[in-house]
Amino acid sequence: MLIRYKKSLEKIAMGLLSFMPEEKDVKKLQQTIKEYETNPDWNLFLWKEEDDVLGAIGIKLEEDINAVIQHVSVNPSHRNQGIGKKMVNEVTKLYEGKYAVCAADEVQQFYTKCDEGTE
Repeated sequence: MLIRYKKSLEKIAMGLLSFMPEEKDVKKLQQTIKEYETNPDWNLFLWKEEDDVLGAIGIKLEEDINAVIQHVSVNPSHRNQGIGKKMVNEVTKLYEGKYAVCAADEVQQFYTKCDEGTE
């Protein structure tokens, strides 16, 4: 289930985002989380199954036109189970009709795989 990020989930969100290559640096990671907390055009969602948060997906709204997926991360012990694809599909449903959903360069390859129906 997709849930909206809130401050109480900060450590979990930072942990998940730290698995992305461009978010390895702690200072960069802190800046990213701060941007999600303060910028109304940046939306971070977490994927929760039962009581565990297993993934994170971040969206940047651009010019009231595009919803750009800029972060997709799944806990390594839960990868290859379709969680990333589920997150992409849920976000696409959430924004469809309002925004064109697309992917940033960093996640384009994964986004394309989701669109092809493979993972």
